Amino acid sequence: MTEAVEKAGKPNMVWFNYRRVPAAALAKQIIEEGRIGRVFHYRAKYLQDYTISPDVPQGGDALWRLDAKVAGSGVTGDLLAHSIDMATWFIGPISTVCAMTETFIKERAMQDEPDKVMPVTIDDACAFLARFENGALGTFESTRYACGRKNQNTFEVNGEKGSVAFDLETAHELEYFDHSDPVSVRGWRTIQTWDSKHPYMKNWWVPGCGIGYEHWHINTLADFVKGIEKGEKTCPDLKDALATQYVCDAVLASAKNKKWETIKKP
Repeated sequence: MTEAVEKAGKPNMVWFNYRRVPAAALAKQIIEEGRIGRVFHYRAKYLQDYTISPDVPQGGDALWRLDAKVAGSGVTGDLLAHSIDMATWFIGPISTVCAMTETFIKERAMQDEPDKVMPVTIDDACAFLARFENGALGTFESTRYACGRKNQNTFEVNGEKGSVAFDLETAHELEYFDHSDPVSVRGWRTIQTWDSKHPYMKNWWVPGCGIGYEHWHINTLADFVKGIEKGEKTCPDLKDALATQYVCDAVLASAKNKKWETIKKP
């Protein structure tokens, strides 16, 4: 797909919409402005719990994510792909990974054939260590067995001058720590990203009115259209998604081979 679209020379986009959450976009801005300095650590979690019951079937129109023949993988491709994209958007490419995966419920009934029980071939949980090309260290974790977590997508970036942290379940907030503050008042601050000066918010409501999941997609599409008008790349494209897929492939290979894997270049 990447080769075809590049040969055609057409604008293209992949829906890594979490880049367009105002708090995440503000984190990107803070990092690019050098406010946290050299990055040492990146840690990400993406936790859900909707497959924790053994009675949940697999396959079909609603539960295709549990069918490896359709989805390709489990939480690695479905959830961690977003975490990987965000990490590389913030601080650059990943060079090597070391991973483990687990499938907790080994067999499930098929949604379209309830009397038919088949092996589960996707990964229910995945955790991996990463080294970035710039020397930073990363930890990534994802599961659909975190009881009580519906869609917790978090990141924390620690640098020499400060840190930023985010949780999708409180999506209008960004946590920011500035190490240069006087010790007497030094601490994490919570930035509520719904002012017109925050990314994207001048296009929406008055300050104090948050935006949600559908608005992040609209922000993404608006950026893509602006890019077409200007003849510029403004959104992650198929080549970016391919780079993320190479990381996912290396993660799954590492879990299978039980060793560090080097990331292929797109």
